[in-house]
Amino acid sequence: MSDERTLVIDSASEACSVALVAGGRVVDFRHEVIGRGHAERLVPLIAALADGGRADAIAVGCGPGSFAGVRIGVAAARALALGWQVPVHGFSTLALVAAAAADAIGEAGGALVVMEGGHGQWFVQPFAADLSPRAEVRSLPPDAAVALGDSLVVGNRAEAFLARRGTTGRALTLLPDARAFLRLPPAALISPPSPVYGRAPDAKPMIGA
Repeated sequence: MSDERTLVIDSASEACSVALVAGGRVVDFRHEVIGRGHAERLVPLIAALADGGRADAIAVGCGPGSFAGVRIGVAAARALALGWQVPVHGFSTLALVAAAAADAIGEAGGALVVMEGGHGQWFVQPFAADLSPRAEVRSLPPDAAVALGDSLVVGNRAEAFLARRGTTGRALTLLPDARAFLRLPPAALISPPSPVYGRAPDAKPMIGA
């Protein structure tokens, strides 16, 4: 197993999460639930890692999630990769959430990841037992989202999902955690990384701008 270090970054949710991983283990990590202020906290969290976060490669969560958070994470990863002259890859933030529940998803034979999408909607995506996506990510109103199956629901809106659906099931409330990168399937990596917003931007350009 390679001992090359990978710096993992995800700032697409209310969590700001970074980790150094190598040889199948977590070397160091920082994980803060901050809601807002990712632009101010992300770089200091990386700098606080062992060796200032210096790595042989970088992997960054590309969303979907907070528009600002996704852009901040991807921009920071690209800048560090350029400065360090190392490769940079992306991954789905929803896949990272699924990876954090890999054992439970494997036992259940699959799960639905449900994350806050903003504007009264949820990001939803089903994953198979091996963490491969069973469908594309969608942004849906809660009443539409709860029509989807899976007895196991994972994410920061998992409990709200089961409460609204009104049926039995199991909810695992999780936020993206950079340490779960170790459980991501290799096929989950995206190169080059680019933001995945999951729905139309909040702000639209002015005509003629």
